[in-house]
Amino acid sequence: MDLNTVVEIRDARLPAPWRPGDAWLGGGTYLFSEPQPHLRRLVDLSRTGWTPVRAHPDGSLEIAATCTIARLSRFGKGLTAGAAPLFEQCCRAFLASFKVWNMATVGGNLCNALPAGPMISLTAALDGECLLLAQDGVRRRVRVADFVTGAGRKDLGEGELLRSVTLPARALGCRTAFRQASLYGLGRSGVLVIGTLDPVDHSMTLTVTASTVRPVRLWFPLPPGAADLRAAIGSAVADGEWFDDIHGLPAWRRHMTFRLAEEIRRELGLEAR
Repeated sequence: MDLNTVVEIRDARLPAPWRPGDAWLGGGTYLFSEPQPHLRRLVDLSRTGWTPVRAHPDGSLEIAATCTIARLSRFGKGLTAGAAPLFEQCCRAFLASFKVWNMATVGGNLCNALPAGPMISLTAALDGECLLLAQDGVRRRVRVADFVTGAGRKDLGEGELLRSVTLPARALGCRTAFRQASLYGLGRSGVLVIGTLDPVDHSMTLTVTASTVRPVRLWFPLPPGAADLRAAIGSAVADGEWFDDIHGLPAWRRHMTFRLAEEIRRELGLEAR
């Protein structure tokens, strides 16, 4: 898609005042997929040189916003942590061509805030925390589960930049269970549910994405019973928060969420014994 209204591409390494019509350019797979008549200038992040994935001394992982899906997939295959399988599972849940796979970024997927965004699923399930940089230099941190507030909506101010997402070591050490449903064999996720089981205290989390307009992350001190799990999901997701589009009706998404959540409860409940 030619963006005919864009008159300038600026290098993000060279500071300049933010102005109306500016947009951050990561991989560009969304920006160049449809008309953007409101844009006048793109601020290119591709030359920032941010390390795609950095391991910290405390065992946490910091994923740069510019890390591509292909790069994260390669990293996940060499990871030995308990949650390692989840990286490839979520990367493969990405509805993308070869070109998109190698250009789309983790940060772009989060900032698009689409319910089916699998990087939202991955980082929310592993209790990820976003590092946000404002134009005046102020930094703030927001949990991924709180960063995405609705379909296409996120907690991001004008000109604010998502720099990275950090996954804590405790979450990376968890065992995980992954379930996905789509109306088509290789279609966009209509439901994506992830469970984690902490091997230290046997606490369990359940994260629901794709079927809801925002990520829903539930924590249980121990794997819950079937009725308790259904009640927790029902209380956390309001009737109007089940997503509705061509990829699935709300009633189907709700039904499949309960069904897949129960499968995860049984799988992780057995491992906790």
